[in-house]
Amino acid sequence: KTEVAIRAAFKTVMDGKQVAVLVPTTILAEQHAKTFKERYDEFPVRVDMMSRFRSPKEIKQIKAKTNKGELDVVIGTHALLAKDVSFPNLGLIVIDEEQRFGVAHKERLRSLRANIDVLTLTATPIPRTLNLSLLGARDITIIQTPPIGRMPIATEIAEFDRELIRDALLREADRGGQSFFVHNRVHSIHSIANYLRKLCPQLTFGVAHGQMTSKNLESIMHDFTHGKFDVLVATMIIENGLDIPTVNTMLVNRADAFGLAQLYQLRGRVGRSTQKAYCTFLIPARRALTENAMKRLRAIAEFDELGSGFALAMRDLEIRGAGNILGREQSGFLVSIGFEMYCRLLEEAVRELKGLPIEDRPEPRLSTDADTFLPDDYVEEAEQKVAFYKRLADCRDTDSVDVLEAELLDRFGRLALPAEALFDLRRVRILGAELGMLAISIRKEKIEFELAAPPAPGALKEWMQRIKHPVEFSASGRFVLKAKGELGEALMLLQQMAGVPLTRYGKE
Repeated sequence: KTEVAIRAAFKTVMDGKQVAVLVPTTILAEQHAKTFKERYDEFPVRVDMMSRFRSPKEIKQIKAKTNKGELDVVIGTHALLAKDVSFPNLGLIVIDEEQRFGVAHKERLRSLRANIDVLTLTATPIPRTLNLSLLGARDITIIQTPPIGRMPIATEIAEFDRELIRDALLREADRGGQSFFVHNRVHSIHSIANYLRKLCPQLTFGVAHGQMTSKNLESIMHDFTHGKFDVLVATMIIENGLDIPTVNTMLVNRADAFGLAQLYQLRGRVGRSTQKAYCTFLIPARRALTENAMKRLRAIAEFDELGSGFALAMRDLEIRGAGNILGREQSGFLVSIGFEMYCRLLEEAVRELKGLPIEDRPEPRLSTDADTFLPDDYVEEAEQKVAFYKRLADCRDTDSVDVLEAELLDRFGRLALPAEALFDLRRVRILGAELGMLAISIRKEKIEFELAAPPAPGALKEWMQRIKHPVEFSASGRFVLKAKGELGEALMLLQQMAGVPLTRYGKE
């Protein structure tokens, strides 16, 4: 992700514009400043950093240079959002670890100048951003290929246990590596560090948290990076962007209290070399966890492959909801109008703004006594089943239904009869909508198609030429086409009326 940001910033600067890089922590700001400067070393690109690692005098000078347009790339924490910082020629905003910022922070940057490009970087998009991307309101690019030689991180969820902790820390030290122990409570972090020192007296420990002075924090991080001690006991300050290849074991205390994106980000701090890495999420012994905490921990253990951040973000979207795209909530369910309706309304608004045609084709009411579902012995996972139902409901043409049916056939084998009927029913509804039908009834071997308006004489003539099945017409108050048969015959009738081939996927 950093490489993409470096190249995007370079292109922007070469086009004569300024770049603002917003990061959540001082440690990450320091690391990015070092990386950007090294990469731009041979080019006339002026890079500087604004964070609490800098003195007030230095901050004042950087702000003055930024306001005059004398700096090309400015990397900073929330200090970049200060009202006395202005970019006279801003062309690109890069927001790294986007999930760490609120909507107000991001909108403040956008308000600095209209019509600027925004690049957000994250391994785990927050539900609101992910939903915006899925709906087409924001472009999304997924980097799925990991760096060469990287190995998946072995992930384990375990109850807090002295022997387990001791073995993990000593095993890493024995192979010449270092470890993180994450304890996200500043008031008790020194107590836990002393506990670990007594547990492993042969190892050396350091402590890092956000309430330390910038000088002390910088010194601790420098010493740890250069291998001067074995274990760093730290808060969430290490969550973002740290890249220390020698650290390949992590223990996270009270993992049940962390969010899914936080757990994934923490785990990503280890395994940044070709060494096998280990991450253990510790939960309180003999204590019941909340349902959502269990879902988060199960998800993080399940998605342990490299590049699984996007899949985790999708799971987070399921657990927490999509948030309010028009407001500041970045997660949560829209109970008032329902999530599906909200997404459909938003999709229509996005299409309208893009100048694309809006589908205004209501689907007919459908009534049937046919068994149409995915049986438990065909698709066993409940969540997988719900996902397939959702995708089938989103199909807007019969070709999309064919593609989805082919996927099921490939993954689960020959379709069970109720599953086959489910796909046929979706085809019936799509074709009914195309033919302008108001309602479709398929019950007790009787088929009824009610049209919203009588067909034009030319269309009626074409239907009569195509239909090979005995039918009756009724036009007393409403135009209804009647026939005898079940779901298969109803689909065949509609295919004949629409003039589409009389075949369905998988069989003549």
